[in-house]
Amino acid sequence: MLILIRNLTLKLFALKKSLVVLMLLASWQGQAKQVTFGAGADMDKLVEVSTLLASPKKYQSEPSTISGKVVKVCKKRGCWMDLATDKPYQSLTIKVPDGKMVFPMSAIGKTAYATGTLSERKLDVAQAREYLAHRAQENQTAFDPASVSEGMTVYRFSPQGVTLSD
Repeated sequence: MLILIRNLTLKLFALKKSLVVLMLLASWQGQAKQVTFGAGADMDKLVEVSTLLASPKKYQSEPSTISGKVVKVCKKRGCWMDLATDKPYQSLTIKVPDGKMVFPMSAIGKTAYATGTLSERKLDVAQAREYLAHRAQENQTAFDPASVSEGMTVYRFSPQGVTLSD
C-alpha cells in the first residue's frame, strides 16, 4: 500500500511539472515578437494615417508615429515598405536611404510602427510614368506607361525608427 501511494505521488508530481512547463511554453509562444530598426517607434506620437494625409503640411515638420499592416516590401534592397492604412484601399510608403535600414520580406503581414516625417512630391506626367515604372521594376510587375495621363502627388514617410510586431 505504501509503495502504491508513493508511486501515485511521484506520478502526480511529474504531471504537475509537465503542466507547469506546458503553461510556460504557451505563455512564451503567445507573446508578440518585436523587431526594431533604428531607435524603434515612439508610441507616444501615434497618429492615424488618414489624419496624417488629411493635413500633410503639419506632419512634414512634426515627427509622428504611424502604423499599418505591411503589404509590400522592396524586393531589391528592403529600403521601403507599403503599409495598409486605416482606410480601405489606401497605403503609404515608408522609405529610407538604401542601407540605412533593411526591411525583410518576412515583414509582409506584420504590423509596422514608424516614427518620422511625411514628405510630399508633386510629379508631372513624365515623372509619374518614371516613378511608376521604377516601382513596377522593383516589384517585378508589368507597367504600361500609356496608362498614366496626368501628374500625381506622392507622399512618403521617412522614418527614424521602425518597430515590427507580429
